[in-house]
Amino acid sequence: MTAHTGTPRQAGLTALYLGVFAALWFSVPKAEPPLSVLLVVLSVAALLTAVVGAVVAGRRGGHTADATPRDRAADRRYLLIVLVEFALAGLGAWLFTLVGWSAFVPVLVSAVVGLHFLPLVPVLRDPLLRPLGFAVCLVALVGLLVGLASTVLVGQVVGTGVGLLLLGYAVMALLRTRVSRH
Repeated sequence: MTAHTGTPRQAGLTALYLGVFAALWFSVPKAEPPLSVLLVVLSVAALLTAVVGAVVAGRRGGHTADATPRDRAADRRYLLIVLVEFALAGLGAWLFTLVGWSAFVPVLVSAVVGLHFLPLVPVLRDPLLRPLGFAVCLVALVGLLVGLASTVLVGQVVGTGVGLLLLGYAVMALLRTRVSRH
């Protein structure tokens, strides 16, 4: 994921990655209509945002300002952060399932996802990832509390909440670049 949305390419990549992940989060909840219908609509919106992001990222003609050299050290830091994120989420999910807490896997994964945005702030030079990370962690906390105190499915709270946050950020990345260019 590239986030410093100062260039159309970077904004497009952000929208692409977060749009795809938003669609994945919208597929987490088990829901009946009308929520299930809303989740399908949101998934389609997220995938369309990802497609727009891919188109924006793929446009190279006339955007010589986008031709910045790659920062190999930042790429390595990014890859390390994402690998640690996936390892922690995967291992945690396996352990939660092993001890019979599989209903709370979305809480764990969303907390890990939220936390992974924090070390990405300096790597991607996007300070708005910090509030996104905190908001995703807050959704994890709300999902945990709802799961412990009610019969509402944790996946509905967490999947919908995280999906909305990622979709919103993806759209915002595209809009920020558009606004900054005018």
